[in-house]
Amino acid sequence: MTTFADLGVDQDIVDALAEKGIVDAFPIQEQTIPLGLPGQDIIGQAKTGTGKTFGFGIPVVQRLGLDPAPGVKALIVVPTRELAVQVYEDMDMLTRNRSTSVVAIYGGKAYEGQIDQLKAGAQIVVGTPGRLIDLAGQRLLDLSNATEVVLDEADKMLDLGFLADIEKIFSKVPAVRHTQLFSATMPGPIVALARRFMSNPIHMRANDPDEGLTQANIKHLVYRAHSLDKDEVIARILQAEGREKAVIFTRTKRAAQKLVDELGDRGFNAAAVHGDMSQEARERSMAAFKAGKKDVLIATDVAARGIDVNDVTHVINHTIPDDEKTYLHRAGRTGRAGNTGVAVTFVDWEDLHKWALINRALEFGQPEPVETYSSSPHLFEDLDIPAGTKGRLRKLPTTQTVKTVAPESGEAGAKRPRRRRSRGAGDDSTAPVDTATTRTAADTTQADAGTGTHDGGGAEHRDGKTSPRRRRRRRGGSGAGAAGGAAPAAG
Repeated sequence: MTTFADLGVDQDIVDALAEKGIVDAFPIQEQTIPLGLPGQDIIGQAKTGTGKTFGFGIPVVQRLGLDPAPGVKALIVVPTRELAVQVYEDMDMLTRNRSTSVVAIYGGKAYEGQIDQLKAGAQIVVGTPGRLIDLAGQRLLDLSNATEVVLDEADKMLDLGFLADIEKIFSKVPAVRHTQLFSATMPGPIVALARRFMSNPIHMRANDPDEGLTQANIKHLVYRAHSLDKDEVIARILQAEGREKAVIFTRTKRAAQKLVDELGDRGFNAAAVHGDMSQEARERSMAAFKAGKKDVLIATDVAARGIDVNDVTHVINHTIPDDEKTYLHRAGRTGRAGNTGVAVTFVDWEDLHKWALINRALEFGQPEPVETYSSSPHLFEDLDIPAGTKGRLRKLPTTQTVKTVAPESGEAGAKRPRRRRSRGAGDDSTAPVDTATTRTAADTTQADAGTGTHDGGGAEHRDGKTSPRRRRRRRGGSGAGAAGGAAPAAG
């Protein structure tokens, strides 16, 4: 294996990497770092999860020097907020032993903190196109000295319609600069972009351009599942042997939230990342997932590029992606850093045509997804799910420490004993309605005469005396009582 020291990386950066247990370089890093360090423009092509960030990040940090002057010297443009956070963390780690400062600039968060870091002299900016253009337009972000420029996930920028924004950004950076472009795929518009804004770039490809044929470390399973049975199937998959962290992709924000709630109810430790959540909430979910506090992450495609976690063992497509590119990016969340992984895709009846296109494009050789239910034996065999597994985690039995004893007078009086006790009642089981029958004849006569006042009713009630409401009830009761009492007299 080739170490970073072998590639000519400065010792302080090697040490920073070693502190995180990173010593050996990945293929894309072996190819790009020796070219990037002297300033060669590079087009780096490799599937996600192969270490592209260090491939461009190490040359950027090293070329700026140990103690760069304050002000933006390097710009790294990424398509999504989640990826901005991820790249920022990696760059911050690389500069740990230097005075270089890194700032993340992206939407969904307050301007003030980002502006303060820029004013403090941050030298490396990692940002999304919209917020970068916004701050540059307000003259709060000066890119005129940014001689190191990186476009990361360029194909995703194309998908999101950011090419016009990229052109605006390039108009604000120096004409003479070191430019690196990294992308998982190289569609025509990206090639044209590279030709326009790069100087004699060298195209480095870390593996076969058809990524679908090179993911030998990922086991791909495709099932035709019933929509009403998907939650149960997923819950059983999440109990597979060897399952560590899992990412589940949904088509809509509503479906993501619904699945989080459902899995939480079933006992799983799940978090969500989708567009209806605030940026802070999304970052909290992602941080909890990376730290292992949550081991299931449900996400829409907006978050796919920012999930850079090495111990994701399972990816589940709750609904099939629209095309093979999206499929590859989703599946690429597992099998990272040389690990093995499992990618499970559910195909609804109405989406069979989408699978046919993906199958053909990636040459999977699985034209017909297997009809699968939560009870299907092949589901348990394919995913190594223990026999008898159900879709709900078992919870430890809880012991009830407080017992409720039914009062002698029945359940009706069980809810009132403490109120009676505060009034000095001798029998806890006596209901308030029973006290009306034990009142004295003088009380009854007074009530019938209407001598009680409404103003004093509240205070009388607190003192344990009669209240207007009870006087009304007692009138009916005393009438019955009088009739009942007249019969013996007559007898």
